[in-house]
Amino acid sequence: MPSPQSAPESERRSWTPLLAVCAGYFMVILDVTIINVAVPVVGRELSASLTGIQWITDGYTLVFAGFLLAGGALGDRLGNRRVFCWGVAVFTVSSAACALAPHAAFLVAARLVEGLGAALIVPGSLALLQQAYPAPAARSRAFGLWGSMAGIAASAGPLVGGLLVSTVGWRWVFLINLPVGVACLMLTLRHVACSPRRADRALDWPAQCAVVAAVALLTAALNEAGRRGWSDPAVIAGVSLAVLAAAAFAARERLARSPALPLSLLRSRAMSGGSVIGLLFNFGFYGMVFTASLEFQHQRGFSALRTGLALFPAVAMTMFASVLSGRLTRRTGDRPLVISGMLLAALGLAGWASAGTDPAYPLLVAPMMAAGFGTSFALTGGAATVMGAAPPAYSGAASALFNTARQIGSATGVALGGSLLATAADYSAGLRTSMAIGALAYLAAAGLAWLCVPAHG
Repeated sequence: MPSPQSAPESERRSWTPLLAVCAGYFMVILDVTIINVAVPVVGRELSASLTGIQWITDGYTLVFAGFLLAGGALGDRLGNRRVFCWGVAVFTVSSAACALAPHAAFLVAARLVEGLGAALIVPGSLALLQQAYPAPAARSRAFGLWGSMAGIAASAGPLVGGLLVSTVGWRWVFLINLPVGVACLMLTLRHVACSPRRADRALDWPAQCAVVAAVALLTAALNEAGRRGWSDPAVIAGVSLAVLAAAAFAARERLARSPALPLSLLRSRAMSGGSVIGLLFNFGFYGMVFTASLEFQHQRGFSALRTGLALFPAVAMTMFASVLSGRLTRRTGDRPLVISGMLLAALGLAGWASAGTDPAYPLLVAPMMAAGFGTSFALTGGAATVMGAAPPAYSGAASALFNTARQIGSATGVALGGSLLATAADYSAGLRTSMAIGALAYLAAAGLAWLCVPAHG
């Protein structure tokens, strides 16, 4: 006869896979932003050139974004749990290498390997949650908490980085990944079920190379646009080559016997529309976080630690919004939640854009809370839409597509925000323009959700 405690114990065990997957995802996204406050100190201590400092930051993002689809295809072929664990192991070991780096070139190389580990972790994270929680209600809650990890990790990065750099040193920005990575690996191996392998899914290497080239070139061009301007020849060449690589990918997929991502899936309104929605809300949210960070540090004179605290209202709402959307989707379906979340976030950024030239910080709290809440509120439905449109054999590729679109949205939002701040005659005007464009992106996502997100999950 089962003991009275067996049900609670079973409930705790049922959420252990979520804890394992979210630990890996949190570690990956935290690494994107935590380095920003550490890199000036790193540059001084390792005598890095300006180019070296840029590569310490951007090299990770380029490899991460470029190899996401390859990571998803490997997960579908070899088993998502196996590839996820490989990614965690690579990420953890390369983080240790970053912490022990004797010079800048070594650190850049270790950051590139770290980005590869991240590209293996992220596609498998959504696929493993879909596998672990087949019931729609449990899956929605899991996707909601997974989504909240992105907002919390990205916004907490400057705060955690500021604390570590000012107390124990920049190397702990990387050492903090070691206990998280080891715990994630142990939990995954013990509590996450093995994923099926699909040996019939041959890896289409020409298509994968085209995707890597397209995403890496586009991400690099967008990063440079924030520094050089949109009309710079290098930026124009990067975007043009990325378009050519994307066209080569599409042509290859039409001919391939085992395509990485069948074009029939991309023609699905839910799959392609959900991915574009992910691009748009990442554009708005990460553009807001980036420009707000610059506003607080450069215009208001906040320290890195105080800037992290100033951004906390946006972070605080993400967990609450994700849990709430995961519960409400059982009653309402995904479409109303995505639309309402995008409209609320648009209202928040529009409020910041209209707040005046030098608004007091308390007036900015509500806009940041609205953007954080709305983005996280919609992320659950966006992820569920894309994953629900994919057959099980392509769950890793679908997750990779959704997350690649989000990475491109983040890079575009940061690049455009940086460009507007750098080129505007008045810093405040550039900031308000950036917020207004972010609000328009959220409105476009709301309209697209009306057309593409199913009314009921």
